[in-house]
Amino acid sequence: MRVFVTGASGFVGSAIVKELLGAGHKVLGLVRSDKGAEQLASTGAEVYRGDVNDLEFIQQGAASCDAVIHTAFNHDFSQFKANCEADRKVIEALGEALVGTDKPLVITSGVGLLNYGRLATEDDVPPAASDVIPRVASEEAAATVAAKGVKVYTVRLPPSVHGEGDHGFVPMIINMAREKGESVYIAGGDNHWPAVHRSDAAVLYRLIVEKQPELHVFHAVAEECITFREIAEAIGEGLHLPVVSKTGDEAAAHFGWFLHFASMNCPSSSEKTRAALNWQPKATGLIDDIGAAGYC
Repeated sequence: MRVFVTGASGFVGSAIVKELLGAGHKVLGLVRSDKGAEQLASTGAEVYRGDVNDLEFIQQGAASCDAVIHTAFNHDFSQFKANCEADRKVIEALGEALVGTDKPLVITSGVGLLNYGRLATEDDVPPAASDVIPRVASEEAAATVAAKGVKVYTVRLPPSVHGEGDHGFVPMIINMAREKGESVYIAGGDNHWPAVHRSDAAVLYRLIVEKQPELHVFHAVAEECITFREIAEAIGEGLHLPVVSKTGDEAAAHFGWFLHFASMNCPSSSEKTRAALNWQPKATGLIDDIGAAGYC
């Protein structure tokens, strides 16, 4: 297959490109920078240089391939709602390019939307619409695309997609700990974060485009429910800093805008994902990776 991958030089996207190429597929990768283009070209993938928000341009890329994997997303949290609405437009545009074909479109969402405090499954839906939870816009767009007959799949990533080169939530927590001289969890720290290594997540994306199963929502979850306290303790050990519980204003002062994410309690099952695709995560777990992958 020839697969169009957006965000092809990103943390998750680059792992997907590597996985697809290793399995014998061809990749047309969307990148926007010189550095990204150089990095992608070195893998043997074809470079498609441009901006993901140039909708006509990405439609041309999608139409020229046998499958589409969309991982690009602007993680500037100061413009979070605008970025989520931009993602809606991108997904709808990609879908429009595939109407009338049997080509699969795989989009990316997050299990953090299912912040129920109980084990969430692939059958669960976000508790509110995008006017309340902006990130839901991506799943709403997937539903719009599916209604037009497009074969669309949603991969929900966990709060931690880890591995060497990670610049996501765990490195943010590490930087806060380093700057403030202590590694912090909230109250008892028993809120749960699922996790997956990016190489295992990449295998899941590949399996979806290859097998195109009946299931349409997948949880890229290797570890269902790591406690936030375990994460804080691993960071404290790595940085040789005290590990401290905080609540209320003290927790808010430490985490700032990140308080919502540090409080998330979204344990998530991937039982149906594993069964549908025989997906078997094999890489290092998050806690071991914090100690081994240069995080601290």
